[in-house]
Amino acid sequence: MSDVLAGTAEPRRALRRPDARTYAIAAGTLLLLALPFYLDRFWLQAGLFAMAAAIGAIGINLLTGATGQLSMGHAFFLAVGAYSYCVFAADGGDGLSGLGLPTWLAVVLATLVAGAAGGLFSPIAGRLRGPYLGIATIALIFIGQHVLFNARDLTGGFNGRDVPPLNLFGLTFDDRELLVANVPFGSAEKLWYAGLVLLLGCALFARGVLRGRPGRAMNAIRDHRIAAGVIGVPVARYRAGVFVLSSMYAGLAGVLLALVFQRTVPDYFGITLSLEYLAMIVIGGLGSVSGAVVGAVFVSLLPQLLTRYSDALPLVSDPGTGGIAPGEASRYLYGAAVVAVVLFLPGGLVRVAARRRFGRNPGEER
Repeated sequence: MSDVLAGTAEPRRALRRPDARTYAIAAGTLLLLALPFYLDRFWLQAGLFAMAAAIGAIGINLLTGATGQLSMGHAFFLAVGAYSYCVFAADGGDGLSGLGLPTWLAVVLATLVAGAAGGLFSPIAGRLRGPYLGIATIALIFIGQHVLFNARDLTGGFNGRDVPPLNLFGLTFDDRELLVANVPFGSAEKLWYAGLVLLLGCALFARGVLRGRPGRAMNAIRDHRIAAGVIGVPVARYRAGVFVLSSMYAGLAGVLLALVFQRTVPDYFGITLSLEYLAMIVIGGLGSVSGAVVGAVFVSLLPQLLTRYSDALPLVSDPGTGGIAPGEASRYLYGAAVVAVVLFLPGGLVRVAARRRFGRNPGEER
């Protein structure tokens, strides 16, 4: 009997041994933690833009990828989060409205305000589907742009408004240098770690939602709405709830973007930004948290890389010099990537990695 037990214990111990994926995650974590000590400001800001984009992309992937609700108004909720943070955190010294609240509380309240804005729209989101919901959410962009340009006391109008730096535990995330291991840390270096914590928390929460009962209900609604209702899934309530959750993710992404930019401008939060978020989840992989992150990194870094290396790239140059502007070239490229993914890789880029795992169903990747 002891021999039998010994024979079965060894495979169990083998199963507990860390696999290659665990080592890769650990190495990637250490690399991300060490990057602020070695990278310059450009690359750190690019990484922060990617983190903010990844948080927003996870939110819209819960809505569009997992539940099947097309939203074209994601940029509206990013704007709500960004400007709400400014209103809550600013002290009004610049002549604009400000409540002067602690900045950590302003982050929480801005996220909740974005969720409340999604809650106001959720009755419509709970009843519309497909292109009808997409058309309805486009109206949010136009409403948001009108408010941002005309509510000057809150938004600063066309010129936007300055963003108060985050302050946590006595540490201010501004450009005043802080020496860490003889390395000067400015705002980008400090925000890097805050962005990592926010992205990790958002990713783990979304992963838990998708792997639990809510995720199964969301997928059932996406795949067959009528059948989901027949088996007892409250379709309208789930659709409304996911819309609110997606709006909160967008609001938090807007706050992080505002902290990185250090100034909010209305032009940024237009229909183009919403289309970019849809491109992120299609390229990365619909319904997958890791796919949202991969797609966000691809779409958000591409224009910055083209801008950085435009002198060395053919056909890409500054506007008015005869070539294609980096921003325009990046839209061509990720537009082509969307077409290529839809035609040849319906599961997105994340499906490539999933297929390489022995014995792993690519559809289980979340």
